[in-house]
Amino acid sequence: MKTLPILSALTGLMMFSPALAADLPDLEGREVVVVTENAYPPLQFVDPATGDAIGWEYDAMEEIAKRINMTVVIENSSWDAMIPAVSEGQYDVGMTGITIRDDRKEKVDFSDAYMRSEMFMLVRADEDRFTDGASFAAFEDGLVGAQAGTTPFYVAVYDMLDGDEANPRIKLFETFGASVQALKAGDVDVVLTDGTAGEGYVRANPDTFKLTGDAMGTEDFGFIFPKGSDLVAPINAAIADMKADGTLDALNKKWFLDYKLGG
Repeated sequence: MKTLPILSALTGLMMFSPALAADLPDLEGREVVVVTENAYPPLQFVDPATGDAIGWEYDAMEEIAKRINMTVVIENSSWDAMIPAVSEGQYDVGMTGITIRDDRKEKVDFSDAYMRSEMFMLVRADEDRFTDGASFAAFEDGLVGAQAGTTPFYVAVYDMLDGDEANPRIKLFETFGASVQALKAGDVDVVLTDGTAGEGYVRANPDTFKLTGDAMGTEDFGFIFPKGSDLVAPINAAIADMKADGTLDALNKKWFLDYKLGG
């Protein structure tokens, strides 16, 4: 497996060698600063075995860079700071499994969707007090872990609970990984996650976690840019090219089917 080196917060350079595909825009080696969180496996995360930053989005961005001849600089930021920072032009591109939403489009531009996912309930393997969103809502002592402002947060608020974003049954965490650790420790009772990511956790920890219930929401992921960015069109062209030639399907197989979290 090819891996990319982990970079310290807000520093680091990844040089992706250009291999321009025919009929795609040529950015002539332009330096593009891409910010990520490294907290949403298997899209982007730190491999616990090697300490390397790896994932679907790293591979996809490397391939995009090759196809449109750009040099990628990777920097790190927390989720809550990312959209404002990209909006203000501190970074050229943001990638961290960001759901394409109309309210976010007021602050940033989005690429075309590169992935569609659905939210599922990740619970402890021995959970038998609830089996879906409705029964969780009826379980008055149940707690859900989430990051503020994320799709799992909003699905928990509006699809599972009462629409109150300050509902005390929602416990907030800095990262997705921290919410999963809280679930494992019994500090919360459910975490919402993309189904494929959740399946990865279950495969890696079948005695600890399981998925329960039906999908509770469909979301499309896209890269984000400052409003009016001239990078949207060339990156969209590369995404379309990768869809057409099967590259995105190959990445899905690599990271969602073949890769074993913690393996």
